[in-house]
Amino acid sequence: MFKKVFPLSAILSLRFLGLFLVLPVISIYALELEGSTPLLVGVVVGGYALTQAIFQVPFGTMSDKIGRKPTLLVGLIIFLAGSIVCAYSTDIYTLMFGRFLQGAGAIGSVITAMISDIVEEEIRGKAMAIMGGSIALSFALAMGLGPVIGASYGVDTLFIITAVLSVLAMIILFTKVPTPPRIKHIYHGVVKTSDILKDTNLLNMIIINAMQKGLMTAAFVLIPIILTSDAFAWEKSDLYMAYLPAMVLGLIAMGPAAVFGEKYNKPKQIFLASIVLFIGAFLLMGLTTSSTMFIVGVSMFFIAFNMMEPLVQSMITKFAKVHQKGAALGISNSVAYFATFIGGTFTGLMLDISDRGVIGISIAVTATIWLLWTLKLQNPIKHSHLYIPYAEIDEEKLHSLENEHIAEYYINETEQLVVIKYVASAMSEDEIRAKIVK
Repeated sequence: MFKKVFPLSAILSLRFLGLFLVLPVISIYALELEGSTPLLVGVVVGGYALTQAIFQVPFGTMSDKIGRKPTLLVGLIIFLAGSIVCAYSTDIYTLMFGRFLQGAGAIGSVITAMISDIVEEEIRGKAMAIMGGSIALSFALAMGLGPVIGASYGVDTLFIITAVLSVLAMIILFTKVPTPPRIKHIYHGVVKTSDILKDTNLLNMIIINAMQKGLMTAAFVLIPIILTSDAFAWEKSDLYMAYLPAMVLGLIAMGPAAVFGEKYNKPKQIFLASIVLFIGAFLLMGLTTSSTMFIVGVSMFFIAFNMMEPLVQSMITKFAKVHQKGAALGISNSVAYFATFIGGTFTGLMLDISDRGVIGISIAVTATIWLLWTLKLQNPIKHSHLYIPYAEIDEEKLHSLENEHIAEYYINETEQLVVIKYVASAMSEDEIRAKIVK
């Protein structure tokens, strides 16, 4: 499994490393550019997410039709172009355009769908945890390096590094990433993309993903501006002292959360605990006058974020049918990136017209409503998978296979296997075999 997942995780983590490197300092950098205002700074911080929101669904759907690899290449080329524009921008509007262009290379859902293609669902949670862990590691590395490199060599250098990282990702794509299997779907009716939004479980996960990402950009607008303001008067080069310990704690928390959520099938409980931490984090960051307590708030934020991260994508792939994965992840990530844009823009606007205390309380109230909504979330039904060689199958019987305890079934044409996803506690392998084997 690791050999299959690592190259894709590497591509995603390199891309996120580039994005994360600038996050700790971009709001301060953008404030110094010609034409900047707090509102426009908020747009710059979350700007990449707006175009991510627009292009996630087209990229996800395109990957279902023309293949994952070609789609990934297109996304990486666009991201490279955006990074170069950002590196050479001299005013707030050029920087904003570059951030929009970075986001247009919307490959996150494509990579997640590709992982779900090549990894069996029984161990997909571990695969998603590896992916989430690589992103979190990139996050931690960026929190330490971004402020130091930005202070010493300029934020434009961070964007040049981002461009180089995107080239490395392209090399990995064509040298290490395996080609996913061809899947033939067997359904009696046509399943539309709109069906994804009608699925209660998928809708709940879309909301959870959106809120988590929206709070991320709100935090990254607030944290550097507040710490370097008169309230705490930190130097830019000292910001790593707030980010790095918070990310270490987040990484430590992520492992147990992933195990509890996946192995014991309790993702709802992890989500609820994370939301409570989010509420406490923003109240502390908004109201405290102590730099120590502010860092505690930052740490609570990163712990909550990292507890959620590996579970969100995994749950979406579990609830979606095999032929919906690309579209479901595309919709989910599209909404999440739109929320990311709103989070940064809203926080920038609030800084223009209000103060951090009002912002902290407003976000905490919003998160409380989110907490109450999430109480109705259901943990997923635990399914098992049966793999039968296609040569042993009576195709006529397979096409007439109907049972309330069978979630879906499909043919893996590459490996010549029929895969049946079913509730093991309600029916046995022998029962299924008797229905479809020659």
